[in-house]
Amino acid sequence: MPYIKNKQQAFQAAQQAFVQAEEATSSLQPHDEDFGHHLKQAEREIREAEQVIQKALINASEHQRNELQKFESGLEELKGHLNQY
Repeated sequence: MPYIKNKQQAFQAAQQAFVQAEEATSSLQPHDEDFGHHLKQAEREIREAEQVIQKALINASEHQRNELQKFESGLEELKGHLNQY
């Protein structure tokens, strides 16, 4: 993960990581022959998003902190979705 210079960049990186995790999870097709690969990719995206969000929380403003906590909750929902497989 690259060094993040300021609060805004950290927040934007966390936001982007969350969106990527959402996209990876929403595109899962259980009957697809590459499902196992896509499932592992979604799990990896979620782990990376968790790490980026944790780093962003360190220096976040109050508003950013609230949004980052929503991202964390969203990641928990995504993990629950993956656990169904």
